[in-house]
Amino acid sequence: MPGKPELIFEEEDLQYEEEILRNPFSVKCWIRYIEFKQNAPQNVLNLIYERALRELPGSYKLWYNYLKQRRKQVKMRCVTDPGFEEVNNCHERALVFMHKMPRIWLDYCHFLMDQYKITRTRRTFDRALRALPITQHHRIWPLYLKFVRRYPLPETAVRVYRRYLKLSPENAEEYIVYLHSIDRLDEAAVRLATVVNDEHFVSKEGKSNYQLWHDLCNLISQNPDKVKSLNVGAIIRGGLTRFTDQLGKLWCSLADYYIRSGHFEKARDVYEEAVQTVMTVRDFTQVFDSFAQFEESMIAAKMETNTDLGKEDDDDVDLELRLARFEQLINRRPLLLNSVLLRQNPHNVHEWHKRVKLYEGKPREIINTYTEAVQTVDPAKATGKPHGLWVAFAKFYEENGQIEDARTIFEKATKVNFKHVDDLSSVWCEYGEMELRHENYDQALHILRKATAIPAKKAEYFDATEPVQSRVYKSLKVWSMLADLEESLGTFKAYERGISLFRWPNVYDIWNTYLTKFIDRYGGKKLERARDLFEQALDGCPQKFAKTIYLLYAKLEEEFGLARHAMAVYERATRAVLPQEQYDMYNIYIKRAAEIYGVTHTRGIYEKAIEVLSDEHSREMCLRFADMESKLGEIDRARAIYSYCSQICDPRLTASFWQTWKDFEIRHGNEDTIREMLRLKRSVQATYNTQVNFMASQMLKISGTSAGAEFGQNEMDDMRLLEQRAEQLAAEAEKDKPKVKDKILFVRSDASRSELAELSKQANPDEIDIDDESDGSEDDEPDEVHLEQKSVPDAVFGGLKND
Repeated sequence: MPGKPELIFEEEDLQYEEEILRNPFSVKCWIRYIEFKQNAPQNVLNLIYERALRELPGSYKLWYNYLKQRRKQVKMRCVTDPGFEEVNNCHERALVFMHKMPRIWLDYCHFLMDQYKITRTRRTFDRALRALPITQHHRIWPLYLKFVRRYPLPETAVRVYRRYLKLSPENAEEYIVYLHSIDRLDEAAVRLATVVNDEHFVSKEGKSNYQLWHDLCNLISQNPDKVKSLNVGAIIRGGLTRFTDQLGKLWCSLADYYIRSGHFEKARDVYEEAVQTVMTVRDFTQVFDSFAQFEESMIAAKMETNTDLGKEDDDDVDLELRLARFEQLINRRPLLLNSVLLRQNPHNVHEWHKRVKLYEGKPREIINTYTEAVQTVDPAKATGKPHGLWVAFAKFYEENGQIEDARTIFEKATKVNFKHVDDLSSVWCEYGEMELRHENYDQALHILRKATAIPAKKAEYFDATEPVQSRVYKSLKVWSMLADLEESLGTFKAYERGISLFRWPNVYDIWNTYLTKFIDRYGGKKLERARDLFEQALDGCPQKFAKTIYLLYAKLEEEFGLARHAMAVYERATRAVLPQEQYDMYNIYIKRAAEIYGVTHTRGIYEKAIEVLSDEHSREMCLRFADMESKLGEIDRARAIYSYCSQICDPRLTASFWQTWKDFEIRHGNEDTIREMLRLKRSVQATYNTQVNFMASQMLKISGTSAGAEFGQNEMDDMRLLEQRAEQLAAEAEKDKPKVKDKILFVRSDASRSELAELSKQANPDEIDIDDESDGSEDDEPDEVHLEQKSVPDAVFGGLKND
């Protein structure tokens, strides 16, 4: 055929041709031949591909490589070159057989996009979508969407996107972004509203439903002239009920919509509604700041308009109105903020008081606020003291001279079911104090007697199931005030009524106040009555409260009664108080006895205290007792006390006691008394060393290991440890024994004279110099005891004795 290139075979081609002739339907043979001819001219290579595809028209591999080769051949040419059309025709031929292969379609569409054949490319994409199964469409759509976004053809792109979203509705955000870019905000708002209302929609950009809603609000509020298909007010108000934690932003968006629409009065109404309904301070701050900014912008716009028109600002009534409105808004801010806090918690008593202060100078508003407060606050849920509202309400009427209205408020307050008895008690006390301020003493006394009147049905003070009106008659606060009034205006019967109603420990305050005021009022005029009251108070009095009452009783006897009665009271007090208070009580007893009767009268008290108190306190008492006796010159009595006390003084733990005794003997004793002290010291130490309990406690104290925790688990181990510790203590005792040289022994010997001489040389301020009138010499010493020695009979040893 003319114009058709002739195929000239070379010797190297013959083997591939022979192989193809033997098997013309083998793809591998053709591929090997094509690879061999890769560097051949384009027309030759294309001819080989054509021959192969004539034999194997359904081979995807041959078609793919052939089309790739043809596209490569025209890559650097102008798009108007005829070669491009030849390649397009080649793709069309391939699609006759390869119409189910998405790769061929993609390469063809991409090739057409490079040729800028818009309509042909769009139609080819549509053909591809029709030819391929729906499971392969996801490979075509990204390139298709990229193609429609490349050119300024919004209508085509919108139609393509709508088709695409039917297959993949989860990609609606991409479409919305595109609509924003082409300024089709109405359809963007509609699509975004659809997405927000779809509960199952999951944002591919990671946005929450609220974020999408916020984007919708911004879109429709900032573009009111472009969004016509949606009811903006209904949408944003729907968000107000849906997203209650973001009310501030949504209210501002709604107001901004009306501002941009030119409906300024509607915007102002929205702001007013917002500040009256928001529940948090954050939302209120957002709305109020936006509201104030809106008013400022309105004023600025009006002033700018007047300037442009040449008008004077002072003559503009509309401007004055706007300035007055803005000033009123700023002045209302504290009150509006208080309203927000009360909407959060209408039972917040403190905020109600603050609201009253904000209305200072406006009596009608104050009365309305108090009325609303006492009707709103539930005492069971109140934060703060709910009775304070009633009291403040009544005081407001009192300060304005309306006493009857104040009494009416107090009467209503006494019928309120408060949570705590103390609240109702405070109301009664404030009621009585108001009457006292106006010198209505009888009325005040009547009010408090009414409050403490015993109800028909008695109730326990802490019984929460009973109303507080049934329990207030046991309130100490009311009784204390009634007692004060009775003391000033009446008798002491109020205390007696209170004592008959309450039990220990609640009656302690009443007894203490009653006895104190009785003594202050009558002194010694009703001494027997006072004694009866004290005896009645001490009857059944717990040890915890006995000390105060006994001291008050003793003071009464000292000032108005008999000294011996006072001593008897102190004696009873030492037995009636708590054990930890006995030491202090004995100290007071001793001090008062010494002041009244003299120090010699305290000997019996000291002896009793030493007998009753614990070892630690007994030791202190013994030291004080011995010191007193030594000051009185009773050296033997003091020494006897030291000797008695030594039995409870371990030398290793109470070194201060033994040092005190030693100092005493140095001042007042002699060689024999010092020997006796040292003997007692060693005897006491030996006694403590042999006590098993002491050894066990010392062992556990020293070891500090798990031996103490496991005590009693292994009896054999414990006994072994005790035996070892006993041996150790015995060894220590052996070391402590005096040596024969330069130490004081139990038996007098020449070896101890040096130490005794040194002790005797120390100054003795109480020494009496008496001349020795005896005829004996100064060196006379008692004879030493000589023990007779006798040999042991051999029979004692038996056969053990060596010859």
